[in-house]
Amino acid sequence: MSTPSPATPAAGHRNETVIVFALSLAAMVVSMMQTLPVPILGLIRQDLGTTTANVSWVTTATLLSAAVFTPLLGRFGDQHGKKPTLVAVLGVMVAGSVIAALASSLPLLILGRVLQGAATAIFPLALSVLREEVRPQKLPGAMALVSGTLAFGSGLALVATGLLTSGDGADYRNAFWMATGFAVLALLAVVFLVPATRHKTGGRTDFLGALTLGIALLLLLLPISQGHEWGWGSARTLGSFAGAAVMAAVWVLVERKVREPLVDMKMFVHRPVLMANLAGVLVGFGMFANFLGVSYLVQMPEALTGYGFDASILRASVQFLLPGAIVSLLASPVGGQIVRHRGPRTALALAAALGAAGFAWLVLDHEHTLSVIGAGLVVGAAVSFGYAAMPAVIMSSVPHHQSGIANGINSISRSTGSAIGSAVVTTILASKTVEHLPAGVPPLPAESGFTLTFGIGAVAFALVAVISWIGLRSGQGTVAAAAGQPAAAEPAAVSEKAGKAGKAGKAEKAAATR
Repeated sequence: MSTPSPATPAAGHRNETVIVFALSLAAMVVSMMQTLPVPILGLIRQDLGTTTANVSWVTTATLLSAAVFTPLLGRFGDQHGKKPTLVAVLGVMVAGSVIAALASSLPLLILGRVLQGAATAIFPLALSVLREEVRPQKLPGAMALVSGTLAFGSGLALVATGLLTSGDGADYRNAFWMATGFAVLALLAVVFLVPATRHKTGGRTDFLGALTLGIALLLLLLPISQGHEWGWGSARTLGSFAGAAVMAAVWVLVERKVREPLVDMKMFVHRPVLMANLAGVLVGFGMFANFLGVSYLVQMPEALTGYGFDASILRASVQFLLPGAIVSLLASPVGGQIVRHRGPRTALALAAALGAAGFAWLVLDHEHTLSVIGAGLVVGAAVSFGYAAMPAVIMSSVPHHQSGIANGINSISRSTGSAIGSAVVTTILASKTVEHLPAGVPPLPAESGFTLTFGIGAVAFALVAVISWIGLRSGQGTVAAAAGQPAAAEPAAVSEKAGKAGKAGKAEKAAATR
């Protein structure tokens, strides 16, 4: 009888490392797609000769596409294989990036952005792959690292876009060609480094559930992202919100009637999952409030407004936003260790404390460079810890066959929070403007608008603290147990129990042999 090679465990560890690397790269590229066009919307508007209202669809299209396709593709991956779905989605992202880079008209650019938005499903699929391929004791750190690349990628896209479009004669298409290169790199990494899926549930895809959920999300996110242009009290805005409520009710009815629903309602309303999704909205809000608030603040001309740093887009990205993005990446393994040893509830509470402190710092002092950068570092770590905690909460509360859809819904919650953050920041800054500006100078935000923005960010993270303290107090794993499958509950506890069970099993076999 042959004996196992002593190199086998080490080889397994290397496989885990390369899998985590490939999936982290894919997740980072996804997050880059979301913030990539933010610094270059003005260039796009000028180049394509369109209006500010029309060019805002370059960001809105990606958000809406993500809302429609993420839950559907997450569920599809659970049913028919995660790696094939990952490869297909990355292929769509490459195609969307090429179309956006070559687009000579706004409709074609929006089409490219729609295809890029579909790639948001990569993140929940990546977490589902990790659950299958990574040992329980290493799973929290792996999930935290992949999650941490989301905040890092968002900041990296802002910085890289600023670098590529600085100077005279800048071409915004360079940013989309950069996105194409990253997308191709992520596709190759997944094809060659990620193993084929072992767990497939099969079954029929609930297209009716996907359709009704997609319409509900469209009607919710559309007025959030366009409300500033439409008017928050306009018939279109209020009608869209009312339609979203009606379609949400229709979706619930559909999911309760079909044999194989897209989303199990018991899982959806299970308290830990529900609280993780609420936390996702708040953390996503805080991340965008920080990105947009700081970016606009430092670009304000001090001579006209009495505050600001007269920063260019490039300086705003590199000096003020990049440090926080780097800290987000560096903090992700720390968040994983906290989740492993203390549990996701502790990691989420720490995220809440850091986020509230960082925004409070900005409220009290946003006049000095070191304060703005330092507060950004604190908020960056907070976002990373929050992103590390939420997947762990979900993985500990749902069975294997619902991992993709559960994390897909959580991804949508973060995207919704980001959209709300963008809308709130834009509305506040537009409503509070500097008085007595020279003739011909467009309206500029008053300093009180930034103070209010940062204050709301602090409140958002304070609510995350309430969720971690009250909402996650108990009830892990109930849904998974009801489904007859074990959840990946507290990872440290699981690995410890697994180790004891394994030793006990070996002892029993040895006794039986004797």
